[in-house]
Amino acid sequence: MKDERVLLKSYLKTLKLPTITREYQAIARASAKDNEPYETYLQRLAEIEVQHRQSQAIARRLKQANFPMVKELSGFDFKSVPQINKKQIIDISMCRFIDKRSNVVFTGPPGVGKSHLTIAIGREACRRGYKVRFFTAAELVNTYIEARQEKTVLRLEGHIKKCDLIIVDELGYVPFDRIGAEHLFGFFSQCYEQTSLIVTTNLPFAEWPQVFGDDERLAGALLDRLTHHVHVIEIISKSFRLNSSLKGKKGTEQENRHNN
Repeated sequence: MKDERVLLKSYLKTLKLPTITREYQAIARASAKDNEPYETYLQRLAEIEVQHRQSQAIARRLKQANFPMVKELSGFDFKSVPQINKKQIIDISMCRFIDKRSNVVFTGPPGVGKSHLTIAIGREACRRGYKVRFFTAAELVNTYIEARQEKTVLRLEGHIKKCDLIIVDELGYVPFDRIGAEHLFGFFSQCYEQTSLIVTTNLPFAEWPQVFGDDERLAGALLDRLTHHVHVIEIISKSFRLNSSLKGKKGTEQENRHNN
């Protein structure tokens, strides 16, 4: 019996079935106790192996996405930003827009939850099997500039083509020079109808030329590509981060007055 187990483990290792290797004895005992047929035993083994591989794949995609922090829709306070249509956000998180090669643009002032929602949707996309990559706009431009200096632009663009969804956060916070603007335009052109995008910006579309060195032609051509198939979510609200901070400060002051 010992030799048979050693041989079985060797076979399972060759077939790269680590979860079955780890669990087959416990499941065999449970199946024998319940008097289950061999087919059910085999199904249970295959099921735990598949579940483990799916879990590992999700963890790998989440790591490769390079999200700056963990944010989930369950942690978003929709009541603090009533202007946001929760049903629309939930619908977008189903990721059907990715299959259609459509884009999503979140516009609004800082602190209203654009990045939170974007990261949460991106993480959900990873769980649904899509390859995602997160950049800030400045990081994306710097990545292109570094790739150009190192003559690895083709490799970078090859990586971009393999993504199903790319997130570009904070577009508009920092204006770019001509070279940066041209790289950003090249990126959006490459993604057009090939890779879905989620973009967050603090600027209305009419003010985008200032991001591209006041080049209205370049900004117009970029917007034409980005907004061809797009869901625009405009958040008109005061910063709930600021409101939360003010509430916390007010509560502390009241507590201090009470203690005094």
